[in-house]
Amino acid sequence: MSSTHIEQFMSAKLAQALANNLFPELDSQLRAGRHIGVDDLDNHAFLMDFQDELEGFYARYNVELVRAPEGFFYLRPRSTTLIPRSVLSELEMLVGKVLCYLYLSPERLANQGIFSTAELYEELLSLADEAKLLKVVNNRSTGSDLDKQKLLEKTRGALNRLRRLGMITFVSADNSQFVIAESVFRFGADVRSGDDPREAQLRLIRDGEAQSLTEDEKHPRPEDQDDDNEESDNDNATDEAEDEE
Repeated sequence: MSSTHIEQFMSAKLAQALANNLFPELDSQLRAGRHIGVDDLDNHAFLMDFQDELEGFYARYNVELVRAPEGFFYLRPRSTTLIPRSVLSELEMLVGKVLCYLYLSPERLANQGIFSTAELYEELLSLADEAKLLKVVNNRSTGSDLDKQKLLEKTRGALNRLRRLGMITFVSADNSQFVIAESVFRFGADVRSGDDPREAQLRLIRDGEAQSLTEDEKHPRPEDQDDDNEESDNDNATDEAEDEE
């Protein structure tokens, strides 16, 4: 088929984008819900170069390629999307809000942007109602040490899920330390002019307002649940190995 014939259906620049070696993996990441930030140099530069063409390409699937004010890219599905959507659990949403709060904190600069899982867990307990958190893990929670251990494991699982979405990057071999990406602003509070963003985020956490990452999300996909169970098993195996050491 001649290039002239092809251009009747797609622009030469879109054809160039789809033929690029970066596109197959990047496309898979975007469809899986991953956010592409400026730190992902090659992929981000690719999206910047072909943003207009790819917006039209993804519109055919009833999803929107969005470039957020903070510079990161992601796909936002419409209600009629042809691409399967991923749904976050209540705890994953709350962890995301706390990550956004930490991103806005002075400690981020003081720690060179590095936080530990222990710091996140401590912040989570201090900002949210511990009893409600335990109910998220076990509706019949009595506040036992076992329930608290399960909450910690679920928090680690939430971090892993958010890592896959491009919200954090682990920077230690045991995954106990991480840096937070600007894409956590997907969980950010709407800030009015003159408001303190950190205070607004704190209110969002304490008020328990829902902050959906995508439109019209109601039911998780089975593969998401399988991934979470798998990661929970991996976390348990890691914890047991660390205990033996």
